[in-house]
Amino acid sequence: MSRFEPMQRWVKRLGLGLMMVPLMWPLRLMGEQTDRPVYQVTPIGWVRVVDGRPHLDIDPRYQPALLGLESGVRIWVLYWLDRNDAPEPRARLQVHPRGNPANPLQGVFATRAPLRPNPIGLSQCRILAIEGTSITVDRLDAWSETPILDIKPVLAGE
Repeated sequence: MSRFEPMQRWVKRLGLGLMMVPLMWPLRLMGEQTDRPVYQVTPIGWVRVVDGRPHLDIDPRYQPALLGLESGVRIWVLYWLDRNDAPEPRARLQVHPRGNPANPLQGVFATRAPLRPNPIGLSQCRILAIEGTSITVDRLDAWSETPILDIKPVLAGE
């Protein structure tokens, strides 16, 4: 039995249309030597900024996954902070919030600092329009060309 079979059976039982995809970035602490599996992540698209407005440019193979999204819907966008993906920023575990030395030192898990062991960003935004596989959103705390990892709906009360 492969290590994915229990997950595949669970997904099938729930009727979820998920697939395992080989991924681009190995997720492990930098320099960590372990026999644990290495996980990888493949972007589903890229952030594009056109005339100052952020767009989520989704890979066409994921267009069926956009069913149910529409203008006005609030979503969470998860993305890879690729400009901070290097051993030194990943190793930094304490920061001054907002990069201000006047702020007391905090652990990165208590902040929204982009310097993290796994540089994953998260933004909540509202869909303004969807055209094909391009989603225009009201705001996004990410640079143009940032890889998008996932999109999730905001649930009531979030």
